[in-house]
Amino acid sequence: MTDILQPGATIGILGGGQLGRMLSVAASRLGFKTHIFEPSTNPPAGHVADRVTAAPYEDVEALADFAASVDVITYEFENVPTSALDMLESVRPIRPNRKALAVSQDRLVEKAFLNDLGLKTAPFAAVDDEVDLAEAIDEIGLPAILKPRRFGYDGKGQARLKAPEDAAQALADMAGAPSILEGFVEFSHEVSVIGARGLDGAVSCFDPGENVHKDGILDTTTVPARLTPAQRTDAVLLAAKILNKLDYVGVMGVELFVTREGLIVNEIAPRVHNSGHWTQNGCVVDQFEQHIRAVIGWPLGDGTRHSNVVMENLIGDDVDRIPDYAKEGVAIHLYGKAEAKPGRKMGHINRITGPAN
Repeated sequence: MTDILQPGATIGILGGGQLGRMLSVAASRLGFKTHIFEPSTNPPAGHVADRVTAAPYEDVEALADFAASVDVITYEFENVPTSALDMLESVRPIRPNRKALAVSQDRLVEKAFLNDLGLKTAPFAAVDDEVDLAEAIDEIGLPAILKPRRFGYDGKGQARLKAPEDAAQALADMAGAPSILEGFVEFSHEVSVIGARGLDGAVSCFDPGENVHKDGILDTTTVPARLTPAQRTDAVLLAAKILNKLDYVGVMGVELFVTREGLIVNEIAPRVHNSGHWTQNGCVVDQFEQHIRAVIGWPLGDGTRHSNVVMENLIGDDVDRIPDYAKEGVAIHLYGKAEAKPGRKMGHINRITGPAN
């Protein structure tokens, strides 16, 4: 099977959430079919995909049928069980590769990988018990944040420690899961780079966006970000270094803290990323098409920004304000979720604020 796929081929996507939905839309524009594998029924991506398999990741027979029906496999989230990936990879190529998943699935492994590349991160230490936590607090200091090494997103499952007496409750919150203590970083703001690497090794990065979070969830991303020309260059080169080291194929999100000492890597996400949604209306080729181009072996597209954009997430009942947003003339992207819940991402809007500068 050739590495370069032609229109009419089928792309398998693990995960049926909003990212899978937008990947499916991008694939269809290029003439490709998509097959979603998702444990839950009626996922958002299923509304726009050619086929959906609703089965648990432990269902070997369903996985085998899924793999046989597609030409390449990608994913919209990084916590796919290893056993499922083992089975799928024996049948079809998985892009991005397993190395990227192994690094990003474990926060301790991720931090060590980034440090080995010569990139700065927050100070960190592994924590498995009370002794580890006490030693980590002595080494790193407080305030700090205790996180499970695996799983978790949007700040979920994390415990903040402001004083030594917070340690016992923070450890209890981890429920015995292997954890990592991270020191706080003094930063002025957070930015992210959405980078892409093709099957041929070519790398292309979108302009960095500036992120604002509320309650641990991304609220807005604004482009251009407040960066000096040197910082902008450093951010892009840093992302490219990670992509090349992982022999990556696809789109990756790299979150960075802007500090007086330079850029510090917060985390990497081996997939299309919430902070890259602005590209849908700020660039000719957005992050979703760029990812599809990479995994099917096509040349990467031109991700040059033609407009300044503010992306705003619609969380929970924010979606009730859609009629007002429609009057404002902004680009509305809804995810097709049936019920609005607190903290649930229901969609986003992209507000064009002027031509690129």
